[in-house]
Amino acid sequence: MHGLRRLPATAAITAVLIGPLVPASPAQAAPRVVRIHTIQGAAHISPLNGAAVAQVPGVVTAVSTNGFWMQDPRPDRSSATSEGIYVFTRNRPQAAVGDTVRVDGRVSEFRPDGGASGGLTRTEIDATATKVDAHGTRPPPALVLGAGGLRPPGVIDHGLGDVERGGAFDTRRDALDFYEALEGMRIELRDAVAAGPSRDGELPVLPSGGAGARPRTARGGILLRDGDANPERVILDDALAPLPGTDVGDRLPGANAGVLDYSYGDYKLLLTATPRRTPGGLAREATRAQRPGELAVATAGLDGLSPEAPAARFDAAARDIVDGLRSPDLVAVSGLGDNSGADDDGTVADDQSVAQLITAISAAGGPAYDWRSVDPRDNADGGRKGTNDRVGFLFRTDRGLAFVDRPSLADPVPDDPPARPDAAVTPVRAVPRGGAAGLTLSPGRIAPGDAAWAGARKPIAAELTWRGRRMIVVANQWFPRTADDQPLFGRRQPPSQPTQWRRDAQARVVAGFVNSVRKVDARARVIVAGDLGDRGTSAPVRTLAQGAGLADLPAELPAGDRYTAVTAGNAEDLDHILLSASLRGNRHEFDVVHRSAEFADRAGDRDPTIVRIAVTGR
Repeated sequence: MHGLRRLPATAAITAVLIGPLVPASPAQAAPRVVRIHTIQGAAHISPLNGAAVAQVPGVVTAVSTNGFWMQDPRPDRSSATSEGIYVFTRNRPQAAVGDTVRVDGRVSEFRPDGGASGGLTRTEIDATATKVDAHGTRPPPALVLGAGGLRPPGVIDHGLGDVERGGAFDTRRDALDFYEALEGMRIELRDAVAAGPSRDGELPVLPSGGAGARPRTARGGILLRDGDANPERVILDDALAPLPGTDVGDRLPGANAGVLDYSYGDYKLLLTATPRRTPGGLAREATRAQRPGELAVATAGLDGLSPEAPAARFDAAARDIVDGLRSPDLVAVSGLGDNSGADDDGTVADDQSVAQLITAISAAGGPAYDWRSVDPRDNADGGRKGTNDRVGFLFRTDRGLAFVDRPSLADPVPDDPPARPDAAVTPVRAVPRGGAAGLTLSPGRIAPGDAAWAGARKPIAAELTWRGRRMIVVANQWFPRTADDQPLFGRRQPPSQPTQWRRDAQARVVAGFVNSVRKVDARARVIVAGDLGDRGTSAPVRTLAQGAGLADLPAELPAGDRYTAVTAGNAEDLDHILLSASLRGNRHEFDVVHRSAEFADRAGDRDPTIVRIAVTGR
């Protein structure tokens, strides 16, 4: 493969070279003797893209398996032109760090994630010859990022359009241009602090202990806000040297240097030596126990948990429920896999997955739990092929909660199977029951045939009672963000989000169902919970909350605590619990329990959430 980067396991991606923006003239066909800053230019695409160049001088600063970086020891006076560049040699280069070299070749723009992607390119020289003039040259000094050095602008200010095709190039106002002007150069960070956990060979950090970075989380990360990609973050990459396992708040003391590269949606600093790590002492949170009379409802994401997973994953999920959430009455679960995991063998049943999870909860000291869900059709709900992830409810019945099964589990199975509805495709409806709103199916899928749920997990609704008071709870896992969504540090600004319309459509369907419940009983107690895949300020979550008269509980938290996921160092609230007015008016307390998303051993997992409600009234 051309370049350095790993291909994500979940996507088939082809790296491409983009051609010159304009045809080369006959005068440009002959090799030009130029310096690196002329090749880089004050732009995202080299003004010499496609041109042959000769005798380009530099000092080798880092070496990869198929090329090397070099930097001009005699920079120009412009801060808008990089003095570093990657030289692609195809095979292991003969040049070594500290060699003074001259390179012949052709300028190209390499886009690691494919020509149709939203990622930027890396300017490079495809070498035809490399001459070593001297050994042991001291590399140019690294530029310092952070306090006492260079600071990126706080925003990406390119307006609308493709940043590679036009617009002003301003390193003082635009973070994309700022980092582009450092591409390929030696960069140094001092006393960096981890803004996210290490994952897949990458580690997001904030230079200078996070000085000047905002808004910070209460536990040391940085919050993602609308229109702010947090350019303060620097993504460290292990392409040249291993990185230590790191949690949010851990520190990398002293100076750490590398070369700045770009791949898969981010500028990344490839350190040339493994940094030392000082633990920050971040502890896993635990919420308080529910008091007598309080109903505790929580969310938990299991990311395809199935019997093929290591026992440690079941143990971690059980500890989240027992120790972190203090054994809530009801858990809206997303991402439980079928009995055969990733084996695409037609299995959709989940009883073995459930039994192993409930056994792990018991072993962790928790109470007896039961489970309700609806088996999906094989490979009809998206996700990894064969896993058949689904949403469902874990619940305990020793404190006053009762699950209303409809059809009743005690009813005999009829001799004529069509007499019992197929729960996978039959939509649940709200109907009057005893003066309140009930359901035709419990658990039942909400509009499973609606196009909004094509290739996505279908939400399920359940009818329950809490000490005799009826309520409706909806468990969700909406369509996720995918590689179709443009990266924050990509060529199209602002980044397009082509998956968001799916979530907005799903929000409208769920809101319509909640309104149908309220039409039957205006004071119905309704809870909507789970992985909505978007922040509380997003259009889909607002569509659900405003369209159905629900209150999104994360909004009640201080901003520094309002996150359930950490993505490339950006903390954001993707998991939600929403209450109808009839429940929000009761005394309640919402909490995000931070025990997963910030830790290297759980990187990618979501923090669970919980609400405790003193349910009163009829």
